[in-house]
Amino acid sequence: MTLIGLDDTDSRERGMCTTYLAVRIAERVRAAGGAVERLVLARLNPAIEHKTRGNAALCVHTDLAADDSFAIAHEAVDALAATDDPRTHPGIVVAPGDKAPVSVVGFSRRAVRERLSLDEAEGCIESAGYRHSGWGNSRGVIGALAAVGAWGAFDDPTYEHISYREAQRRGTPREVDFDSLVAAADWGYPAAWDTVDRGEGAMVCVPHAPGPILHGVRGDDPRTVKAVAERIESEPVERVGLFVTNQGTDAHLRDGTIGTCTDGHAYRLDGRVSNPPATRRGGHVFFELERNRTLRCAAFEPTKRFRERVRSLRAGDALTVCGEVSDGTLKLEKFAVRDLVTTERVVPSCPDCGCSMESAGRGQGYRCRDCETSAPGKVERPVERDLEIGWYEVPPCARRHIAKPLVRGGFDAPTHPER
Repeated sequence: MTLIGLDDTDSRERGMCTTYLAVRIAERVRAAGGAVERLVLARLNPAIEHKTRGNAALCVHTDLAADDSFAIAHEAVDALAATDDPRTHPGIVVAPGDKAPVSVVGFSRRAVRERLSLDEAEGCIESAGYRHSGWGNSRGVIGALAAVGAWGAFDDPTYEHISYREAQRRGTPREVDFDSLVAAADWGYPAAWDTVDRGEGAMVCVPHAPGPILHGVRGDDPRTVKAVAERIESEPVERVGLFVTNQGTDAHLRDGTIGTCTDGHAYRLDGRVSNPPATRRGGHVFFELERNRTLRCAAFEPTKRFRERVRSLRAGDALTVCGEVSDGTLKLEKFAVRDLVTTERVVPSCPDCGCSMESAGRGQGYRCRDCETSAPGKVERPVERDLEIGWYEVPPCARRHIAKPLVRGGFDAPTHPER
């Protein structure tokens, strides 16, 4: 077995896609007499500033000899990668053997949650005895090595079936029939998820950026995602690829505390809401979460209807929040309500006339002057809440590739999935 890892071959402006390059490498491997066992798509740390939208690294698993595999991968990157973009710095790593060693698998797990250096990647490559090559500043070698170890690092594999556009259509508006897409999504749900956003009327599986992808269907079952893709009416499909992935798994989240979390990492944190949520300019919603220390949490405008869930929070509610910390703010991806404030202290009403009492003076309680009634202090009143105990999430249109949709299950409280 030979593992061909590659990364950073695409461009935000010029298009291309590393998944497409992996499919093309797989085709060249087969043409050279090799068999391809699987294509692995690894989503790495979503907080890395150099990434294109999904921060994906790819690995082709084949039985072709390592030297032949290296030559094919090198030629494919030369021919197809967007190396004319000064921010694109491809890398390939070719590893002989059926599986990566523990050191490389550990590197892959860390690459999903941390910011790793090229020096560390090259040291790991040298120790493992792998061949590698880089273009530009060779930054893509980091992701390429992470892709090599990704199969051993996955413990909850999911799948994506990607359909690619004909070359002459790239750069033009994608032609996908919305009604057929919605019907296909309904047919495949919940085994296929995040195909459309029904609340926003958005075709989530159809990208907007330039590049060769027509649509990508994600889910738990490879046969289902393929069948959903085949039910979508669209412009002609040039070629397809099926990938095993770590998408939809929350692999980027680490358990932490408010006092120890740092920028550039994604966390799962517990605390209580310390102030009422506030909507600020642009429609962004903010609140403070407290547990010994405080942390600002935000539901930004692109999270759409999720913001109404956040606005429904009250000071004192106990939560578990999930998301990336950036500039000292946790960008919410989902949260769990652990305990809700269900009462509030209010000025008592007069038992005779029903009007609100007024203060009788500092420390003297409340009184009704007309009825000459009194009360020693404020009283508890039930509060109606729009939230329930359990998990809430951003809608599919705002979900990160690696974030786990609630419909997949395995959560520690009731769930309220978005479709």
